[in-house]
Amino acid sequence: MNITLKDGGTGQELIHRSTRPAHPLWSAKVMMEEPDLVQQVHEDYIRAGARLITLNTYSTTPERLEREGAGDMCDALYDQARMLVERARDATGIEVKIGACLPPLHGSYNPDMSRSHDDLLPAYREIAEKQAGCADVMLCETMSSISELTASARAAQETGVPTYASMSLMDDGSARLRSGESLADALEALGAVAPDAIGLNCSKPEVVSRHLPQLADTGLPVGAYANGFTGIDALTIGGTVDGLSARTDVTPARYTEFCQGWIDMGATLLGGCCEVGPAHIKHLANHLKQNGHTIIGTLA
Repeated sequence: MNITLKDGGTGQELIHRSTRPAHPLWSAKVMMEEPDLVQQVHEDYIRAGARLITLNTYSTTPERLEREGAGDMCDALYDQARMLVERARDATGIEVKIGACLPPLHGSYNPDMSRSHDDLLPAYREIAEKQAGCADVMLCETMSSISELTASARAAQETGVPTYASMSLMDDGSARLRSGESLADALEALGAVAPDAIGLNCSKPEVVSRHLPQLADTGLPVGAYANGFTGIDALTIGGTVDGLSARTDVTPARYTEFCQGWIDMGATLLGGCCEVGPAHIKHLANHLKQNGHTIIGTLA
């Protein structure tokens, strides 16, 4: 079976490697001040076996940059994100595909419920267009409300690049997005947009395992990449992520066990989110190869 294997979490990996204090701009701030760290993380994921590498653009949305007084750096940061993936690819000598990142516009796990699909669509079109020229896959990820989900997926699809739309679910195990909206309603709304693949990400692995079958029932290709946090509350807008703690039980071997379960449920795209690092991806890649799967960088 062909399995799309993307990288793991970049933002948390950069936080751990950087010697500078956490900042509201998170991974974008590291890219401004320590770009070599970003390239090193990309290289480590490539060497670990990932073949779809995500641009480090999760926190470079125009809204976040404007809020922190760095709005004039938007285009330069998108260009730098592309360049750093290309440098990592060249340094390793391994051919990889590039994933564009369409994140929540203003903050993770804290959707602005006053903004509709039509309100969000122009901003997502801007972000998608900035990345489409170098992207092989559009990754709409950590979507926490239906309007975020449908607007990002629509904007991504309009670029003509294959689109993967992924949601983040509540830590309590219920079938709800972090907005409180139901997963069933989200899937129904997403049906009208018809992305190329759908999935769950930045959720507890146990939550992913519980609800991935509901996605598989849609008939679309599905994927999953979980986080390794002990838990997540809605983050304060403009706050930092250094207060979040990692689980000690989500080891590379245990994470691979979760991923095998997702494959058994029909998943064809795997990877990691926050606190799932290169060691996890390496263990997973070895497992996939040992079990006869072919690792690819495009949507399976």
